[in-house]
Amino acid sequence: MINRVDSCIIALFLNQTNANILTSTQITWQALQPDSDRYQSIFSNVSLEDCDSLAAVQPRLLNALAHLHHQTLGFPLLLLRSQENSDYLACIADAAQRFQPDEIALYGGDYHVMGDNVSLLAPTDINRPFTSQGGVHFADWIEAEQLFGCVRQYKDRVQPEPGLLHRANGGTLILAVNTLLAQPLLWLRLRKCIEQGRFDWYSQDERQPLPVAIPSLPLQLRLVLCGDRDALAAFQEMDVEVHEMALYSEFEESLQILDEDDMTSWCQWTLTQAEQAGLAQPEADFWPLLITEAARMTGDQDTLPLCPRWLRRQLQETALHGDSINAEALKEALEARQWREGFLADRMRDEILLNQIMIETEGEVVGQINGLSVVEFPGHPRPWGEPSRITCVVHPGDGEFTDVERKAELGGNIHAKGMMIMQAYLIAELELEQQLPFSASLVFEQSYSEVDGDSASLAELCALISALANQPVNQQIAVTGSVDQFGNVQPVGGLNEKIEGFFHICNSRELTGKQGVIFPASNARHLSLNQDVVEAVKAGQFHLWAIESVDEALPLLTGIAWQSESGESLLSTIQERITQLNQQEARLRPWPLRWLNWFNHS
Repeated sequence: MINRVDSCIIALFLNQTNANILTSTQITWQALQPDSDRYQSIFSNVSLEDCDSLAAVQPRLLNALAHLHHQTLGFPLLLLRSQENSDYLACIADAAQRFQPDEIALYGGDYHVMGDNVSLLAPTDINRPFTSQGGVHFADWIEAEQLFGCVRQYKDRVQPEPGLLHRANGGTLILAVNTLLAQPLLWLRLRKCIEQGRFDWYSQDERQPLPVAIPSLPLQLRLVLCGDRDALAAFQEMDVEVHEMALYSEFEESLQILDEDDMTSWCQWTLTQAEQAGLAQPEADFWPLLITEAARMTGDQDTLPLCPRWLRRQLQETALHGDSINAEALKEALEARQWREGFLADRMRDEILLNQIMIETEGEVVGQINGLSVVEFPGHPRPWGEPSRITCVVHPGDGEFTDVERKAELGGNIHAKGMMIMQAYLIAELELEQQLPFSASLVFEQSYSEVDGDSASLAELCALISALANQPVNQQIAVTGSVDQFGNVQPVGGLNEKIEGFFHICNSRELTGKQGVIFPASNARHLSLNQDVVEAVKAGQFHLWAIESVDEALPLLTGIAWQSESGESLLSTIQERITQLNQQEARLRPWPLRWLNWFNHS
């Protein structure tokens, strides 16, 4: 029997434990955005003097192009994982230009047309249409006539006309791989030309031959095909033999920032994009805000994007909102873009604020928790986060855990996997010698589309434990994270959008100083939150807790520890309820079966 004094001591101990968890897992406002203060000296002095920004950020690309240029045997092909737009191809062309020979050489030849007789002369004049000095040429889309040229007939006169292939003769040709996937015959003819080292003329109309015989043109060409991983995989299926012979490399999409040299390289690469876009050099205060936005784009505080198109967009939009490229202009540009693109997200949040979608941000409820979701709507330019009300009810039963989303065919396979892992953890923690005498039902309330992913498994587990222990959950706190079978909390995606989505609802209803979000500690490096959230956390009006296990989440949500050697705990409460229910069922059994109780207690 625990007396009153013992109860007070236990309560004091639990409160102290919960307070320790509150402070040890709480994230400070300084950690909510990338730390750019240590690079201020770089921002003030960065320039393009005596630097090679391309070599610093794309070493794999340059190495592959060097190998391609010096390749003398096999098929001269480089497969490059890259975007296929003109900005990327132009950048790759600039890199390939570095490996072109300094000495001037002529390739191809000169067609001499005399009536029905067409002869090929040696190349002597660069101004002739079929004479080339090589160089680097690229196209993001091309048709057969543009690539291979054609034969024009004007009354009694025949005139061959060159294509991109002839202008690139002796040099490097860069194409988007989707061009060839969409036009397989284009690839078959191009491959034959490169393998045979000559260009043969064919009639564009298969039913009608060329009016005259045209000699083949000597061809020497290096080929670079650019595309994403899916496109390159499709190319592999289309031509396995050539794929096996090809070089492979990647246009790196991001740069990991480990020290000042890395940050300098990234800033110089950004300056290169500004220079190529004809823009002025950014001011020193521009860089920290750009880095915050860049970290949102990559999803990592220590990783910044190298995408030329993305960087130029930020620079160009900033230039439109100010006389110079500085922090104020960039802030206005970002706010204007968010407002333009935020109509759908605002309407969805209005549904919550108008109580059409029921989300509690105050009080306590048993078996109910605020999970966090990321909404990606087809055709919408950016995802946004919003809370989801997850509920759980339990009743005496055979231990079945019903996933309503799965039963209604609205839950995906990954969500189902997360549910099963969550259940396995709970059953293992309870250490039951017999079947759980409760059944449970979990559901995303007011969800009318498919739910997938395991990022809600932590929230679902906490709701289930709340229902089993009959202990209310604090509705001022939202939860995201997945769990493994040992109760460890694992990272999830879309963290910034999730936190901002819940903050927006709380802020619109008035912040209480007790609201916040629980998320996996391994996600802390992904934080790059907007300034409104940072200011609220700094003022103590909103809180963020980074946890590593379920044990750390439950005291924050319920005020009671999951396990405790002495005193009240959620686990002991659930075990006690199970014992009471088993005893009640035993008393209700017919008297001939009551002897089974002896085995249960032995």
